[in-house]
Amino acid sequence: MDTPRTVPDGLTEALLTRVPAVLDELSAALAPESPDYARFLVANQVEVGVAAHQVLQQLVREGSRDADDEVFVGLGEQELFEEIGRMQWREGRDVSTLLSAFQLGARVFWRHVAEVAVELDLAPRVLAGLAEGVFAFVDRLSSAAAHGFVLEQSEAAVARERLREELVELLLSDRATEAAVASAAARARWTVPQEVAVVLVQDDSLLGHGVLSRFDPGSLLINRATLAGAVVPDPAAGGRRQRLAELLRGTRAVVGPTVTPDRLPASLHIAEVAARLQRTGVLPEDPVFAEEHLDAIIVHRDSRLLEVLRTQVLRPLESAAPASRERLGETLLSWLRHLGDRQAIAAELHIHPQTVRYRLARLHELFGPALNDPEVRVRLLLALGWGAPRPPEADSSR
Repeated sequence: MDTPRTVPDGLTEALLTRVPAVLDELSAALAPESPDYARFLVANQVEVGVAAHQVLQQLVREGSRDADDEVFVGLGEQELFEEIGRMQWREGRDVSTLLSAFQLGARVFWRHVAEVAVELDLAPRVLAGLAEGVFAFVDRLSSAAAHGFVLEQSEAAVARERLREELVELLLSDRATEAAVASAAARARWTVPQEVAVVLVQDDSLLGHGVLSRFDPGSLLINRATLAGAVVPDPAAGGRRQRLAELLRGTRAVVGPTVTPDRLPASLHIAEVAARLQRTGVLPEDPVFAEEHLDAIIVHRDSRLLEVLRTQVLRPLESAAPASRERLGETLLSWLRHLGDRQAIAAELHIHPQTVRYRLARLHELFGPALNDPEVRVRLLLALGWGAPRPPEADSSR
């Protein structure tokens, strides 16, 4: 049966007398790599000394415990070192620096314990108990500090995401004044760019949602129930447009026009219209850059109005046989585009010039003198020039 560990008389007092030397040596050891910690020890020498006395007395008591007994760390010490870990995160320091300082402190202290052990001729069993107590105690405090660091990091991330979501809602609202945006951006730690754009992905594009998760921290994610995307800073700067095109290729995404932050709702509205036109096949690109298709977006913004216009201005084609209406319509559009150049029309439609002549004669017969009216031509071009909606292409993200 193991005999109890007996702490010899005078051990506590001998160790306590070494506290100032331990703190001085630790300050010198910390100075090269962690000067802030070293300065803290010097500036708070009295308070640190009192705490060191309490820890020493506890460690000496622990040195007499059985080897299988758990090293005790008080609730106050646990909370204190968790708060130290939290402070480490709040001050932007790496937790490994703090844990290295703990280990260094343990080594410095243990050298002094070893010297006292020699002076007092401590039994190996007592010395082993002290060693176990010192390093187990430091491990527990290190764990508490690391736990506090992780908790603060997690809570800060949640708070930051909440503030970023509030910023996004502000930017997409009609309340996005310069002062309000600046204040919300400061709280969310987001640098307000000169220009921004909205990126949207289709709801059923799994690849698109995956790409959004890989956007850099400078982008703000949009996480509305019916809207997924991001606010991208300075989308036209430094080749960013090309990188966006490469990143979003195959995701069925839409990039809204580049605007100043206070005009972001307009970029969102245009992007939403472009996304609808992408789904219906009017804009088949992948991704779609909306500012390259503003004419189509304007024309197709209200499909009902466009349909009324088409019905009105293309009514003369109803007199033609159903089989020829589509051919006459494409010939009319080519004629409007090429300002009546029959050779260009024939080349575009891959038909004989004589066929062009025949079709144009038929169009003049159906429309009469109206084809010579510039205003009628503009309306016809508006009705025909952007094409009717087509079935969407297969979703490459599935």
